[in-house]
Amino acid sequence: MDAPVYKPTSKTSDTMKVEQIYTGCLAEAAYYIESEGEAVIIDPLRETAPYIERAEKDGATIKYVLETHFHADFVSGHIDLARKTGATIVYGPTAKPNFEAHVAEDGEVLKVGKVEIVVLHTPGHTMESSTFLLRDENGKDNGIFTGDTLFIGDVGRPDLAQKAGEITEKDLAGWLFDSLRNKIMPLADDVMVYPGHGAGSACGKMMSEETTATLGHQKANNYALRADMSRDEFIKEVTNGLMPPPQYFPKNAVMNKMGYEAIDTVMEKGTQALSPEAFETAAEATEALILDTRNETDFGKGFVPGAINIGLDGNFAPWVGTLVPDLQQPILVVAEPGKEDEAVLRLARVGYDNTLGYLKGGAEAWKAAGKELDRIEAISAEELARDFDRLKGEGRMLDVRRKSEYDSQHIVGFDNFPLDYINEHMAELSPKDRFFLHCKSGYRSMTTASILRARGFENLVNIEGGFDALSETQLAKTDYVCPTTML
Repeated sequence: MDAPVYKPTSKTSDTMKVEQIYTGCLAEAAYYIESEGEAVIIDPLRETAPYIERAEKDGATIKYVLETHFHADFVSGHIDLARKTGATIVYGPTAKPNFEAHVAEDGEVLKVGKVEIVVLHTPGHTMESSTFLLRDENGKDNGIFTGDTLFIGDVGRPDLAQKAGEITEKDLAGWLFDSLRNKIMPLADDVMVYPGHGAGSACGKMMSEETTATLGHQKANNYALRADMSRDEFIKEVTNGLMPPPQYFPKNAVMNKMGYEAIDTVMEKGTQALSPEAFETAAEATEALILDTRNETDFGKGFVPGAINIGLDGNFAPWVGTLVPDLQQPILVVAEPGKEDEAVLRLARVGYDNTLGYLKGGAEAWKAAGKELDRIEAISAEELARDFDRLKGEGRMLDVRRKSEYDSQHIVGFDNFPLDYINEHMAELSPKDRFFLHCKSGYRSMTTASILRARGFENLVNIEGGFDALSETQLAKTDYVCPTTML
């Protein structure tokens, strides 16, 4: 299970605990603050148990659930957590949630045990974006919980809250510049920065692998906090090179603002164990997407016909969000036995609440019931290198990595066909052709193969291990290139 990891911070004192709760699959950081038996959760994920259990461990009562903004890249657990604990949901100025919450004023102070949390309105990423400044029992500024306003090495993208004809990304970028210069940069250098995301999130361009740093470190190293940077320079740099956000981002933001079905209900419905017969009947009756979450190797050896492979061992939720456009899409899960609950929860984290159940016993049970399994042909990266000249003549070679990866380094003879945009470019491929599919590790190429197979492509070959499995010697045999213009 890609469970939250608790990271005590270096600034914990006798009367205060601060912990970062980091979930790697979404590169998301929630936070737990406790003082004198009162606790605060900042930007929780959909599941509530980790936060409730953490507070119970300290014998603390969760007083506030603080939301830095209406998150776009995951569904927050704020509503369920408040309902289960009696905590007050708090947003910064201008927020207009469709449920009971406290919309704080700029500069408002929240008391938590012996510490204070000051609400700093920092619009720019979104209009309601706010930073929470933690002051210890002596009134000293301790840390800032910045959400998507300030990351380690980057700042939040300013294009997610645009309104046609009203607010542009340049408007938002300008307000973000003002927020950083007027609210955050005047704080002391020893104040800790606790952002909402780390590297891997689509909410920024240049995020560091580090998930905390001092503000002084960021003033010295974050390109967007340069002291000599003009407002126009900032706007240009933060808006340059932004890729389109995943399609589920605005839909998650709406759920976070308007409300959603209780996570316990979603889990109860989604974790129903279905026999092969019941699974097949449900698939036919509902036109559900069959989502196989096993690793790509196991999937390729045998899967329920029509299933799409997005493995739990990769960036599962973001890829589902990228490839499945309808959050209400009925989904039936095939998983490695024991990982069914994980699959349903990780779907719910990004708003896919219509899981109908899972195949009890997985693909093996399907096979034991006498039902047909489909397969995807595979060759190793070593075979590709050894027989490259012959294979080039047998079919079309597709590199399904992102364009930036392909431009940086690729094998001559492979065309770039990014998985990210497969739905938009499917018509460019002919089902009559043979395709060799390749990516960095084999994860995305198998996802691509499964989508093509479900749409009638029969002659597919996945290259196991992908680019990572090729040595420099083998790459040389395949006319590997690394364009100097892209370095």
